[in-house]
Amino acid sequence: MRTRNREPQTLGSEGTLGRMAQILAARNIDPTAIGELTDETEPFSPLDALSAGMPPRYQAAVADHPQVLAWTRDVAEAAVAPSRGARRQVTTGPSLLMAGVVGAGKTHQAYGAVRLLRQSGVGVRWRATTAADLYADLRPRPGVDSERELAAVSRCPLLLIDDLGAAKASEWVEEVTYRLINRRYNHMLPTLITTNLAIRDLRSHLGDRVTSRLAQMTTRVEFAPVDRRRQRAAT
Repeated sequence: MRTRNREPQTLGSEGTLGRMAQILAARNIDPTAIGELTDETEPFSPLDALSAGMPPRYQAAVADHPQVLAWTRDVAEAAVAPSRGARRQVTTGPSLLMAGVVGAGKTHQAYGAVRLLRQSGVGVRWRATTAADLYADLRPRPGVDSERELAAVSRCPLLLIDDLGAAKASEWVEEVTYRLINRRYNHMLPTLITTNLAIRDLRSHLGDRVTSRLAQMTTRVEFAPVDRRRQRAAT
């Protein structure tokens, strides 16, 4: 699974629409090529827009695990409004680490939690990636500013990292993981993490520095050792 989609931005104010029209005009772009800019209410709800940025498999994901629901409430309660009367936005908050065997439902719960946050009425800019895709994107190579990409991922208000610990261990992987987690730890940015590792095995795969920060910044949930995918396929 490769998901680097960002949440679509709502064009909800006349000022924003005006600036967008000016940008398009300056670049000789026909606004109708990307959808007509009008002052009418947008045709999709915020939840529809959010789902459009998710992998099809998880667009209807529903979080129902008690600890996942509790985390969602805590993040929503921590949201703040940038100005009086403005919509509350996720800026800081707790993190959640979900551990369990392959197919236990961790990714489903994670995407369900993001959907539930939007249903609660708060604004949230988010990003999702597997650990393997993250390392592929950050690996130094010609024409790519890996440091800039790491900074963008590090400061995203809500980050979902799927399958942490699944990549082959190396000094580079450990260092990149540490830098990412440490930045999010220092700035108290909510992070959803799934891993197939047992919590007791995290230290040997991720290193002391990463594991220590995860222990403090996350609520840790261990899922029942049941592969729901195979269970459903057998019925």
